[in-house]
Amino acid sequence: MVSILAVIFVLGLLIFFHELGHFLVAKILRIGVKVFSLGFGKKLVGFTWGKTEYKISVIPLGGYVKLYGEEDEEYDPRFTEKEDFSKRPPIQRILVVAAGPIFNLILAWILYFLIFLNVGQQVLTTKIGGIVDGSPAKLAGLKKGDKIIEINGKKTKYWQDIVEVVSKAKKYPLLIKIKRQDRTLLFKIVPKIEVAKNIFGEQVKVPRIGIIAANEWTHLNLGPYQALTSSIDQTWVVTKLTVEGIVKLIERVVPVENIGGPIMIAQLVSQEAKAGIWDLLGLTALISINLGLLNLLPIPVLDGGHLLFYFLEMIMRRPLSPRVKEIAVKIGLTLLIALMMLAVYNDIHRIIGNK
Repeated sequence: MVSILAVIFVLGLLIFFHELGHFLVAKILRIGVKVFSLGFGKKLVGFTWGKTEYKISVIPLGGYVKLYGEEDEEYDPRFTEKEDFSKRPPIQRILVVAAGPIFNLILAWILYFLIFLNVGQQVLTTKIGGIVDGSPAKLAGLKKGDKIIEINGKKTKYWQDIVEVVSKAKKYPLLIKIKRQDRTLLFKIVPKIEVAKNIFGEQVKVPRIGIIAANEWTHLNLGPYQALTSSIDQTWVVTKLTVEGIVKLIERVVPVENIGGPIMIAQLVSQEAKAGIWDLLGLTALISINLGLLNLLPIPVLDGGHLLFYFLEMIMRRPLSPRVKEIAVKIGLTLLIALMMLAVYNDIHRIIGNK
């Protein structure tokens, strides 16, 4: 029961925030909003407030905001010509459409902020847990248990500080200051360039000095300002990695077998719900970023496809012909269905393979 409620909560929050972006920007620009719906198909519950119908529909796999003039339709006396979406300049239509994916990123930032503010961060200390044989660190005389306190004059509070400095070092020498019991020692180490695999499975050349982090963690309590900056950083890092992942997927660096669908999302949500509310919110933030970026792909039917149409309209100084749009939408819909089928197939294959 908890798992089912968690899936409903996550999907509802993601859909609501995405559609809220379209809705709010349309309202700010005084564009007529006919319907705000969570879900598709037959209405379960709803009400009308002002000129807009708000409802929850039976199929919970998305939602929509229906704007006056968005599609060819009969005249609606509730709305004026000034509220007609189709008669607005392309830049205003772009703002309305782009607001959905942008709100997904805003949701991720809010969730990360709440997590950091309430839970803080767990970070590795700078204590060395092991030295690789034959490595620059071993030859220089570093030992297990040493604590790195400074590299090239820059203070190192956490292990990530060490990673950032070493990863940019190339073959330049590093002056590393360490704390060994009650002594402070200084070492000069030249990193060794090695071939390793990155998170996408690609072979890359990286500088290394041959140290391994000790499994020593420290907890950081973050105030509002620290939580704010950390949540912005986290949103940016995850967004950047997601964009790289999508590019690598298109380049076939990342196998298509890694694509997951609704079944995998439901499984992950179920797992994180059992781990606790903060783990669940962390996963929700991750999915929200993925949802926002995928919606920006230039595929007709998705927000990115509509943005492409409007940008072309700005360049050509005239709308695309209805026939061209119709063909593009059919192609986009075919691609989207094929992608969904692939994702569901991968989900089922994983379930069968794990048994």
